[in-house]
Amino acid sequence: MPKARPTRRPPARKARPARFSGTRAFERAIRNADSSANYVLRLYVTGNSPRSQTAISNIRRLCETHLKGRYDLQVIDIYQQPSLAQGEQIIAAPTLIKKLPAPLRKIVGDLSNAHWVLLGLDIPENAGNATGKETAA
Repeated sequence: MPKARPTRRPPARKARPARFSGTRAFERAIRNADSSANYVLRLYVTGNSPRSQTAISNIRRLCETHLKGRYDLQVIDIYQQPSLAQGEQIIAAPTLIKKLPAPLRKIVGDLSNAHWVLLGLDIPENAGNATGKETAA
Protein backbone atom coordinates (compact mmCIF):
# COMPACT_ATOMS: atom_id res chain seq x y z
CA MET A 1 0.00 0.00 0.00
CA PRO A 2 1.42 3.34 -1.05
CA LYS A 3 2.19 5.87 1.59
CA ALA A 4 -0.04 8.89 1.69
CA ARG A 5 1.78 12.02 0.80
CA PRO A 6 1.59 14.76 3.31
CA THR A 7 -0.21 17.77 1.91
CA ARG A 8 1.95 20.81 1.57
CA ARG A 9 0.59 24.03 2.76
CA PRO A 10 1.86 27.21 1.25
CA PRO A 11 3.81 29.31 3.70
CA ALA A 12 1.69 31.75 5.63
CA ARG A 13 1.82 35.23 4.13
CA LYS A 14 2.82 38.09 6.31
CA ALA A 15 0.48 41.01 6.40
CA ARG A 16 1.95 43.85 4.37
CA PRO A 17 1.84 47.33 5.81
CA ALA A 18 -0.45 49.69 3.95
CA ARG A 19 1.46 51.53 1.25
CA PHE A 20 1.18 55.23 0.73
CA SER A 21 -0.56 55.81 -2.55
CA GLY A 22 0.47 59.06 -4.23
CA THR A 23 -2.52 58.89 -6.53
CA ARG A 24 -4.98 58.43 -3.67
CA ALA A 25 -3.40 61.26 -1.72
CA PHE A 26 -3.55 63.52 -4.77
CA GLU A 27 -7.21 62.72 -5.38
CA ARG A 28 -7.98 63.32 -1.71
CA ALA A 29 -6.17 66.67 -1.85
CA ILE A 30 -8.20 67.70 -4.89
CA ARG A 31 -11.46 66.80 -3.16
CA ASN A 32 -10.43 68.73 -0.06
CA ALA A 33 -8.89 71.63 -1.96
CA ASP A 34 -9.29 75.02 -0.39
CA SER A 35 -11.89 76.89 -2.39
CA SER A 36 -10.23 80.14 -1.35
CA ALA A 37 -7.01 79.42 -3.27
CA ASN A 38 -5.35 82.44 -4.83
CA TYR A 39 -5.15 82.47 -8.62
CA VAL A 40 -2.09 83.85 -10.40
CA LEU A 41 -3.05 84.84 -13.95
CA ARG A 42 -1.03 86.39 -16.75
CA LEU A 43 -2.68 87.85 -19.82
CA TYR A 44 -0.42 88.38 -22.83
CA VAL A 45 -1.79 90.96 -25.29
CA THR A 46 -0.57 92.73 -28.43
CA GLY A 47 -0.59 96.46 -27.81
CA ASN A 48 -3.83 98.41 -27.63
CA SER A 49 -5.72 96.44 -30.28
CA PRO A 50 -9.51 95.97 -30.01
CA ARG A 51 -9.06 92.23 -29.43
CA SER A 52 -6.59 92.91 -26.61
CA GLN A 53 -8.93 95.44 -25.00
CA THR A 54 -11.82 92.94 -25.21
CA ALA A 55 -9.71 90.22 -23.57
CA ILE A 56 -8.61 92.57 -20.77
CA SER A 57 -12.15 93.69 -19.99
CA ASN A 58 -13.48 90.12 -20.15
CA ILE A 59 -10.89 88.68 -17.75
CA ARG A 60 -11.27 91.60 -15.34
CA ARG A 61 -15.03 91.06 -15.26
CA LEU A 62 -14.65 87.30 -14.72
CA CYS A 63 -12.09 87.79 -11.96
CA GLU A 64 -14.19 90.35 -10.12
CA THR A 65 -17.28 88.17 -10.43
CA HIS A 66 -15.81 84.75 -9.57
CA LEU A 67 -12.44 85.35 -7.86
CA LYS A 68 -12.92 88.61 -6.01
CA GLY A 69 -10.04 88.98 -3.54
CA ARG A 70 -8.41 85.72 -4.63
CA TYR A 71 -6.52 86.64 -7.78
CA ASP A 72 -3.43 88.38 -9.04
CA LEU A 73 -3.79 89.45 -12.68
CA GLN A 74 -0.79 90.66 -14.64
CA VAL A 75 -1.34 92.13 -18.12
CA ILE A 76 1.75 91.90 -20.34
CA ASP A 77 2.10 93.65 -23.70
CA ILE A 78 4.27 91.38 -25.84
CA TYR A 79 5.29 94.33 -28.03
CA GLN A 80 6.90 96.00 -25.02
CA GLN A 81 8.25 92.83 -23.36
CA PRO A 82 8.86 90.19 -26.05
CA SER A 83 11.28 88.25 -23.82
CA LEU A 84 8.47 87.41 -21.37
CA ALA A 85 6.32 86.07 -24.20
CA GLN A 86 9.23 84.05 -25.56
CA GLY A 87 9.90 82.58 -22.12
CA GLU A 88 6.28 81.40 -21.87
CA GLN A 89 6.31 80.19 -25.51
CA ILE A 90 3.41 82.44 -26.50
CA ILE A 91 2.59 81.98 -30.19
CA ALA A 92 -0.80 83.74 -30.32
CA ALA A 93 -2.34 86.68 -28.52
CA PRO A 94 -4.28 87.32 -26.44
CA THR A 95 -3.25 84.35 -24.30
CA LEU A 96 -4.25 83.86 -20.67
CA ILE A 97 -2.03 81.66 -18.49
CA LYS A 98 -3.12 80.32 -15.11
CA LYS A 99 0.10 79.84 -13.14
CA LEU A 100 -1.49 78.94 -9.81
CA PRO A 101 -3.18 76.89 -8.52
CA ALA A 102 -1.77 73.94 -10.44
CA PRO A 103 -2.11 72.68 -13.10
CA LEU A 104 -0.85 75.35 -15.46
CA ARG A 105 -3.45 76.23 -18.11
CA LYS A 106 -3.36 78.37 -21.26
CA ILE A 107 -6.36 79.88 -23.01
CA VAL A 108 -6.03 81.68 -26.33
CA GLY A 109 -8.58 84.20 -27.59
CA ASP A 110 -10.54 87.21 -26.41
CA LEU A 111 -12.07 85.27 -23.48
CA SER A 112 -15.61 86.22 -24.49
CA ASN A 113 -17.18 82.84 -23.65
CA ALA A 114 -17.22 83.02 -19.84
CA HIS A 115 -18.40 79.42 -19.41
CA TRP A 116 -15.45 77.99 -21.35
CA VAL A 117 -12.93 80.31 -19.70
CA LEU A 118 -14.13 79.29 -16.22
CA LEU A 119 -14.11 75.64 -17.24
CA GLY A 120 -10.59 75.94 -18.69
CA LEU A 121 -9.29 77.60 -15.52
CA ASP A 122 -11.02 75.10 -13.19
CA ILE A 123 -13.03 77.87 -11.55
CA PRO A 124 -16.49 76.90 -10.31
CA GLU A 125 -19.13 79.19 -11.79
CA ASN A 126 -20.47 79.89 -8.29
CA ALA A 127 -17.08 80.78 -6.78
CA GLY A 128 -16.99 83.19 -3.84
CA ASN A 129 -16.12 86.91 -3.74
CA ALA A 130 -13.44 90.10 -1.88
CA THR A 131 -10.66 92.39 -3.71
CA GLY A 132 -8.05 91.22 -6.20
CA LYS A 133 -4.72 92.75 -7.12
CA GLU A 134 -3.87 93.66 -10.66
CA THR A 135 -0.55 94.75 -12.06
CA ALA A 136 0.34 95.94 -15.54
CA ALA A 137 3.73 95.04 -16.96
